[in-house]
Amino acid sequence: MLKIVFTVLLLLKTVWVWASEPAVQLGPRPFFLISQMQTSPLKHQLQQCSKGPFRKTNFSIGHRGAALMFPEHTRESYEAAALMGAGVIECDVTFTKDKELVCRHAQNDLHTSTNILLTPLAEKCTKPFQPYNPITKTPASAECRTSDITLAEFKSLRGKMDGYNPMATTVQEYVAGTPAWRTDLYAGPTSGTLMSHKESIVLFKQLGVKMTPELKEASVAMPFEGFSQQQYAQKMLDEYKAADVKPSDVFAQSFHEADILYWINKEPAFAKQVVFLDGAESVNDLPSLDTLKAYKAKGIRIVAPPIFALLFFFDFSVF
Repeated sequence: MLKIVFTVLLLLKTVWVWASEPAVQLGPRPFFLISQMQTSPLKHQLQQCSKGPFRKTNFSIGHRGAALMFPEHTRESYEAAALMGAGVIECDVTFTKDKELVCRHAQNDLHTSTNILLTPLAEKCTKPFQPYNPITKTPASAECRTSDITLAEFKSLRGKMDGYNPMATTVQEYVAGTPAWRTDLYAGPTSGTLMSHKESIVLFKQLGVKMTPELKEASVAMPFEGFSQQQYAQKMLDEYKAADVKPSDVFAQSFHEADILYWINKEPAFAKQVVFLDGAESVNDLPSLDTLKAYKAKGIRIVAPPIFALLFFFDFSVF
């Protein structure tokens, strides 16, 4: 009898958990792309999946959130990624002038990914806006870093679709340079909510997703006003510990082996899932088998190769 009761309770719990998770919504884009495919068994198989059911999966990772539709590394982008089924979401981590951690793809991309140049904070940018020079053909430029401003100032900005107009002669033209393969449909004065790293952790817990923060390379010389690279790496993981996030829910990333080895030596609970990002740009740059063995000997368990190393190109014209 007890076994039957236990089984019923377990089933009820499973149904409750399944029902309590928000329904995954893919939106029209995947089905549009499938419709554009040439007739093939793969196209037919994908069409059979059009009615779902769709569920969240850890195989789907929200890189910068849902960055082709929403301004990257914003609340709206993260929420959209979770709604579309991402089981893991990324916050690229960098720091502000007052050494607070925030979510940005690079420390020096505020001029292309936020509205900073349209605000009084533009005066604090490392390099002010320079218009396109038609005589020298020099592209328009600027450089605004998170380390130029405080966390409070950072939070006053709005995220925009990453891009700029190199032919711009005014700031307005410069920030309006969204690439054609992105959309400004969901970017505007009421969206693009920037987030601190701590805030992203709270949101990700609410969304029920795992987290893959990437410690970004600083654009400033390190140590920055006494803030060392090791303190930077430690602070990122400390914020997960302070939020009571299980280490098994965190995949800490870095392109720098020194960061990876620091975490392995100092944070063994997180070390099992640290991800060493491979920055190879060609086949010749990829690590050899001996190099991979050396990584393993140092305790590195996960190496993430670049996309080109994961793709297999096949010439069907030979048939």
